[in-house]
Amino acid sequence: MRIGIIVAMGKELALLLPLMDSHEVENKMGCHFHTGRIGWHDIVAMECGIGKVNAAISTLLMLEEYKPDMVISTGVAGAADSSINVMDIVVADKISYHDVWCGPGTKYGQAAGMPIYFTSDAEISSLLPDNDNMRHGLLCSGDTFIDSIAKVQEIKSHFPEVLAVDMESAAIAHVCSKKEVPIFCMRVISDSPGAGHNNAKQYDDFWSEAPEHTFEIIKELLNRLKA
Repeated sequence: MRIGIIVAMGKELALLLPLMDSHEVENKMGCHFHTGRIGWHDIVAMECGIGKVNAAISTLLMLEEYKPDMVISTGVAGAADSSINVMDIVVADKISYHDVWCGPGTKYGQAAGMPIYFTSDAEISSLLPDNDNMRHGLLCSGDTFIDSIAKVQEIKSHFPEVLAVDMESAAIAHVCSKKEVPIFCMRVISDSPGAGHNNAKQYDDFWSEAPEHTFEIIKELLNRLKA
């Protein structure tokens, strides 16, 4: 099986690439694609850049150039619920936008012509290893770094059940939905907006002890997934 893995930042990519065997780099239309193997599978990985537009453009390019059978969106996210802590893992069973509204008669979070929720692939979710720090639920994406409890509360006013927030996964899922390619989304929590006096510092401190073990869950997951 050919699997695409998309992360937003170089820090995340640096944690992923050591898991790949036979690593090579290809440049297509100004984007660097990293090919190799994890377990039974051919892998194509890329750093898409931060935000929804970067994520959508990169995802479409990956799908058209490499035609993966599945796409994984992974990397970091911010906690949006008091039960979620830094270094916890959120499996996004559902993904939505937290900054989209197309006007009267439409639902908040729903892009025109699309479902309000995109869903992670159930088969790959069922293969996840047991982990006490893993939660399943809703992840919301938008083009804002969420750094305060007020911003979290605004999102929760529309999506009370949201567990985590990022800036790319809904756009990646949107493109995959249009192209009928399954997606799986799993994020490690880097910061908890509103939980401390300096959310940005909490985020920076997270990278001082990079969470390699959470990216290794991806490797274990793919080892369990049949070719």
